[in-house]
Amino acid sequence: MHVLNLGILAHVDAGKTSLTERLLHSAGVIDEVGSVDAGNTRTDTLALERQRGITIKSAVVSFALDDVTVNLIDTPGHPDFIAEVERVLGVLDGAVLVVSAVEGVQPQTRVLMRTLQRLRIPTLVFVNKIDRRGARHDAVLRAVSERLTAAVVPMGTADALGTRDARFVPGLPPSALDVLADHDDELLTAYVEDTVSYDRLRAALADQTRRALVHPVYFGSAVTGAGVDALIGGIRELLPAAAGDPDGPVSGTVFKVERGPAGEKVAYARLFSGTLRVRDRIPFGDAKQAEADPPRFGGAPLGRGAVPTAAPPRGREQPRGRRTQPTAQPGPAAEPHADTVGAAPGTEARITGISVFDHGTDTRADALPAGRIAKLWGLADIRIGDAIGEPRKAHGHHFAPPTLETVVVRADGADRRGLHRALTLLAEQDPLIGLRHDEVRQETFVSLYGEVQKEVIQATLADEFGLDATFRETTPLCVERPVGSGAAVEFKGKDDNPFLATVGLRVDPAPVGSGVDFRLEVELGSMPYAFFKAVEDTVRETLGQGLHGWQVPDCTVTMTHSGYSPRQSHAHQGFDKSMSSTGYDFRGLTPLVLTEALRRAGTEVHEPMHRFRVEAPTDTLAALLPVLSRLRAVPQTTETRGASCVLEGSVPAAHVHELEQQLPGLTRGEGELESAFDHYAPAPRGTVPERRRTDLNPLNRKEYLLNLTRRVGN
Repeated sequence: MHVLNLGILAHVDAGKTSLTERLLHSAGVIDEVGSVDAGNTRTDTLALERQRGITIKSAVVSFALDDVTVNLIDTPGHPDFIAEVERVLGVLDGAVLVVSAVEGVQPQTRVLMRTLQRLRIPTLVFVNKIDRRGARHDAVLRAVSERLTAAVVPMGTADALGTRDARFVPGLPPSALDVLADHDDELLTAYVEDTVSYDRLRAALADQTRRALVHPVYFGSAVTGAGVDALIGGIRELLPAAAGDPDGPVSGTVFKVERGPAGEKVAYARLFSGTLRVRDRIPFGDAKQAEADPPRFGGAPLGRGAVPTAAPPRGREQPRGRRTQPTAQPGPAAEPHADTVGAAPGTEARITGISVFDHGTDTRADALPAGRIAKLWGLADIRIGDAIGEPRKAHGHHFAPPTLETVVVRADGADRRGLHRALTLLAEQDPLIGLRHDEVRQETFVSLYGEVQKEVIQATLADEFGLDATFRETTPLCVERPVGSGAAVEFKGKDDNPFLATVGLRVDPAPVGSGVDFRLEVELGSMPYAFFKAVEDTVRETLGQGLHGWQVPDCTVTMTHSGYSPRQSHAHQGFDKSMSSTGYDFRGLTPLVLTEALRRAGTEVHEPMHRFRVEAPTDTLAALLPVLSRLRAVPQTTETRGASCVLEGSVPAAHVHELEQQLPGLTRGEGELESAFDHYAPAPRGTVPERRRTDLNPLNRKEYLLNLTRRVGN
């Protein structure tokens, strides 16, 4: 039996959860179709999902279509929960993108389709709600072709739109041959010679759909079931089955983590190769980190979790060396964000339980073969995004990072540590909830995609943890970029350096998206490997807060000076810590040196910018343009389409929510807004945003040393 791991994706309220219910009903898994409004759907299991009528967490359910077992993953549609979609994409064999026949192509629809095309995931389009008043056929099909992809093949037509009798009439139109011939020279030749048979056409359609070259489009209704049988036929015939060698090396990916009834971690994983069995002991860890393969110091990569096979020889203090050797840092594909994904490479654990999905539920099994999705027990340190066994090539982030941040506080001001623990558990299940904790003020900062996500976090804290939490004002998440080069050094035993360490660092700008590159300009034998590792790890941690408190994502940091005090001991006595360098010395000194180097280099704060597209009646531009100007939105293109006008440009992320709120009133309710993160741009001069520090504040030497002493004392 073949396996197909299928994702259902859509803009919020397009009806994908209802479509999931209809598919399960048609496959005989459920006797009655659940309703989102009634809160009794199979995949929306959270109380909050049923209360709000939206999908918040991805869910897996399985059903059989003849000889194909489909593992269907229902994903959230609201853009605030795009992180759930993010991690599902890497485990899919195919997808169904749901579009509303009433609302048509919506902002999130375009974001999803662009990503599916970039990842070359075979995708069918299902235009839902043809039974609803206002449903359109030609206009929606034209919008799909113009705004999603021109390579669409209508699989039939819809009759009696807008009524309960609406139905889908299967049949390939003549235009299908034109679309398919664009990607097949032999088919084009046969087309010219008028020798194309129907079977030849269907074979070309299946081949090009599986290669993500064309996208079949079906019309129907998840509520009435119209067109669903035709869609099921397309899923079975046009989408590719999961590949994978069950006898190969074990290789898989974790895309979801939840807590079981006893509080144990349960990992949802897709296995791409090999066979996983209960009681197997397997390695797992951050796929991006494992594939980096950086240059080696003493036989081991200088990266997170690395252990040297042989420590380099100790040497004398080198004020300045000649050798340069970088360590690879897997920089983000898009702009950076606070990320907690990935256990340390080399972590191992024993599988204590496996549960595979089959016939609408999950059942215990002794083994998990390649191609299947399952729930795994026993991986206590597993995190979302971890690779199981041999890591596959990581593709980076498919969607933009969160661009907003807020402070979560207890409404009654009590038990702040309990709040932090609860947020940590939530971040464990959603890595794009980036947490930043201020030990001094006992406050926790959370990164967000939008206001709806904030409301859901608040409700989850109340329902699952009994915590009444409130939020402070939402602010944009900026970054800092070095504007020049800067260097600093502190020598052991000189001036007021209280640490038994010599550290010299130079900071240089790096291209956007390149990440942090740590290099050495000292001899490898100048000190033990562990001290180099302490410096590098502390550099990366310190760059989380630059001169203005924002993350410094892209730069090259070069270690220019090094020195240490060798291990000291006396006859018949133990190790003398007061006269010997330890990792503490290098971890304590590095923030002071790095911050001074940053100060000399100078940094510029960049704010997140969204690209926007506003479509509104032309006669409302006089009211709309001044508001756009006040919100610092800059239209870059303007196009008139009859009585409508389309403006495209950029707007600061901080003002997107206000624009969303004001647009209906400015456009008589007819305006449509699309927005998505695009880039970071320098903040306006004279209004440099500052972010409150949560570290020991190395910008103030006296305060830093005092805070460090207190932390060590505790």
